[in-house]
Amino acid sequence: MSIEKFDTIIIGSGAGGLSAAICLSQHGQKVLVLEQHDVPGGWCHSFYLNGHRFTPGVHYIGLLDKGQSTSLLYEGLGIANDLVFFRMNPEAYEHCIIGEDQFDFPSNFDDLVEKLSEKFPEERKNIYNYLSKVRRVSRQLQLIPKIKNLWEQITIPFRTKDMGKYGLFSLKRVINWHIKDPLLKKILNIQFGDHGLPPARASFPLHCAVMDHYFNGGFYPMGGGAAIIKAMTNSLKKQGNSVRTSSGVKKILLEGTKKKRAIGVELDNGEKIYANTIISNADPGITYMDLIGRENISKKLTKKLEKTKYSCTSLMLFLTVDMDLRKEGIDSGNVWLFDDECLDTIFEKMESEDLRIGDTFPGMFISCTTLKDPASFDGKHHTIEAITYINYEAFKEFENEQSERSQAYLDFKETLTNKMINTVEKRIPNIRAHIVGLELGTPITNEYYVNSTDGSVYGTEKSLKHIGPFSFKAKSEIENLYLCGASIAAHGIAGASYSGVQTAGEILGKRQDELIQADETQDVRIYEAEDDTLYPDWMKKKITLRNERREQKFNNVV
Repeated sequence: MSIEKFDTIIIGSGAGGLSAAICLSQHGQKVLVLEQHDVPGGWCHSFYLNGHRFTPGVHYIGLLDKGQSTSLLYEGLGIANDLVFFRMNPEAYEHCIIGEDQFDFPSNFDDLVEKLSEKFPEERKNIYNYLSKVRRVSRQLQLIPKIKNLWEQITIPFRTKDMGKYGLFSLKRVINWHIKDPLLKKILNIQFGDHGLPPARASFPLHCAVMDHYFNGGFYPMGGGAAIIKAMTNSLKKQGNSVRTSSGVKKILLEGTKKKRAIGVELDNGEKIYANTIISNADPGITYMDLIGRENISKKLTKKLEKTKYSCTSLMLFLTVDMDLRKEGIDSGNVWLFDDECLDTIFEKMESEDLRIGDTFPGMFISCTTLKDPASFDGKHHTIEAITYINYEAFKEFENEQSERSQAYLDFKETLTNKMINTVEKRIPNIRAHIVGLELGTPITNEYYVNSTDGSVYGTEKSLKHIGPFSFKAKSEIENLYLCGASIAAHGIAGASYSGVQTAGEILGKRQDELIQADETQDVRIYEAEDDTLYPDWMKKKITLRNERREQKFNNVV
């Protein structure tokens, strides 16, 4: 009996794992992607509650206009033609609400500078200088994986002098050097939620990368995050490769004594599959401690793992409501809702181990997916995803429960659900009376479906100790074992995807720009979430049919 062998097995079907798989497939490799969940996608997967779609980890993506890095990524992966995105409100893709103050982020760098300068005229020069520095540091970061030759290696310090100057400082320290007004600092730092660390602990360069990613606005995929995953898995199928779901990996198979070498994997059901190379899209803790085993790694790596911190975890409230949210001032833009306090203080409160204190949360992110993706709106029901960050310790007592949850856990969830709704009502009054469906995702939910350490939402903590030269590397100390994902190169959908590209490059001996190249035959289609006048006929028909199905269903019930 012959045993099937692959060139590469990839553990986990998140954006990083799938982008690595596509790059390897494009270069002739026989690839198998294994996923423990019953659907692929990791944080990008979508699920349905009473017929309404939710995506826990995709809320907006930046740099999607032609020629920009995310658009180029999808062209290079050969999936751009299969993707449709909606541009979120260009006048306010982010609504920043701090206490009684509100600032709306426009999707243009110059407009952002001008709008902030109008609100804070005494800081006009500081605003321009600071945001220009943010943009330069981000662009300099992007140069590093593109180094081609010795001359570029020699000159890179001169071309990245801003990053070198500020690279080892926190966001709080750098912004304090440039900005004086306390409210302005909070507005400029509000997107710390996109990397999960408050200003005092966040890396300045990482925050620069996040801000720059959205300087040209935010975009949402038609069909939610699952649409991106579908495009990626379809690409793999066309190349003769596949993703196997409900296939959890129990351990990575090794051979050798002094020098360990990865040769395959053993699944939860005992099946063994062999490959020349293994890529783990799981986080480093799960990869090394669970799948490899402490006894098979060096003391140096063990020490690093023991010191590794993981990002915050979350509560995610998924709501379906039968109210006109536009009348309440809600549009396709995200809402950042915070108490009027220092963001570091707010984060400390969010990380409290006793979540029963208080009737509302001090900080929340609110996203209406049916306004971001108008094609998903049935004419009556809107879907909302509301998120707040918390400390895993608050759920520690429930971590060993199986699928049969205890009454204590269910009661705790109910308490937190009410607290989440109370917080949403600070922005959308009386929404409670219009809720027709709801579910609360907890850190335990994150662990179960995404298999992340302590339910973390961004992999390793994005502090100065866990990024750049201090992060985990794509190539491991074990021969033929590689890693990719949010804990390796960068977090977020685009960051994790590019991580997969870079890991594939390590295996193939190619640079990122050799794997991802512009393709004039590929083009991401972009439409306006706030303006349906230019929607193509096929999209208008899709919306009409959806509304007709809702009416038919309603009439049948009546």
